[in-house]
Amino acid sequence: MTSPLRLGIAGLGTVGAGVVKIIRAEAELLSARAGRPVTISAVSARSRDKDRGVPLKGYAWEDDPVALAKRDDVDVFVELMGGSDGPAKAATEAALAAGKDVVTANKAMLALHGQALAEQAEAEGRVIRFEAAVAGGIPVVKSLTEGLAGNNMTRVMGVMNGTCNYILTRMESAGLPYDEVFEEANKLGYLEADPTLDVGGIDAGHKLALLASIAFGTKVDFGAMQLEGIERISIDDITRAADMGYKVKLLGVAQMTGRGLEQRMSPCLVPATSPLGQLENATNMVVLEGDQVGQIVLRGAGAGEGPTASAVLSDVMDIARGIRVSTFGRPAETLVPATAANELQPAAYYLRMDLQDKPGALAKIATLLGEHGISIDRMRQYNHEMSTAPVLIVTHKTTKDALDAALDGFGATGVVATPPVAIRIEEV
Repeated sequence: MTSPLRLGIAGLGTVGAGVVKIIRAEAELLSARAGRPVTISAVSARSRDKDRGVPLKGYAWEDDPVALAKRDDVDVFVELMGGSDGPAKAATEAALAAGKDVVTANKAMLALHGQALAEQAEAEGRVIRFEAAVAGGIPVVKSLTEGLAGNNMTRVMGVMNGTCNYILTRMESAGLPYDEVFEEANKLGYLEADPTLDVGGIDAGHKLALLASIAFGTKVDFGAMQLEGIERISIDDITRAADMGYKVKLLGVAQMTGRGLEQRMSPCLVPATSPLGQLENATNMVVLEGDQVGQIVLRGAGAGEGPTASAVLSDVMDIARGIRVSTFGRPAETLVPATAANELQPAAYYLRMDLQDKPGALAKIATLLGEHGISIDRMRQYNHEMSTAPVLIVTHKTTKDALDAALDGFGATGVVATPPVAIRIEEV
């Protein structure tokens, strides 16, 4: 009989417990698909006594995940603790040094230390697999490293944080302000212990940095990511954008341009009729574009016990089958430093502002935009009360530098009553 693939699982939270449940419930199916049994030798977590909804008897227990990583009866170290440094990183390094393959869901650790860990893995003849680190149950890492390996990728983009998408779609459907929906999401348990990781775009930025490395053959460079969260998005932006045929999304975009690698995670407008525009609630979507295949759209659950545990098992099964793929799709030593784009690709922009109700106010704004080479595609003025008038403008494509220069000059016109809001419009 073929020898079993023996796992050591560090971290028995939602995802870790989910992995144990699948292995216990589907042992026969996994064995048939992998061509060998998949078993658990030992586990590690902060507390032995916590009820995790799944029996742990029969598995050895290690209080120290580093000790777990070094066990002789562990072939694959499954790291589900989280955290960019500390025990997760130490145990991963120990596992590689001890000749173990690693499966992880830890996007923060890989976004910050992925190059060094990939180099260590390859020096030891081991692999690191991380499907569960990006977009939950969506097989986007496998799609890039394997299914689309015959393509030069041109762009990777998507909604990669379900919490932010829930907040934005809930604001629109219920007509509620950001602060109220934020508290609702917190009570539902959608937010990280540090909510900034979600609403500040950091969690999604980690994921995009990993995908950009695979897509463009560059060293992971989260430090070059342009980050902007959704904290400043108001219900007015949501409703006014909808009037103009757009939806607001926290959108990640990575593309290689003549100016370098562009990596940004920020609120953008997308057409309401596009796949991204129709994405609701906590669902994720990743759009991959290659020179041969065109555009591929992947949609599914981006978090949760079942979807993320499913992604962990997909990596475990590949290792059980003998499938060996470099961490970022090509040997780590061939990955090149990413030259950050010094300017974003031109785009159309949505502008919202309140103007003083004075003759010629709108003409002054249009003139100032024209002086900076920015032409107006569409404009809408709403019924108003008191002394100001809400105005929306959609520009034709322009550079971010030109737009910023124009916005800086708005105050001197004497007709802008409130600071203007500018949101990039992404073509999808």
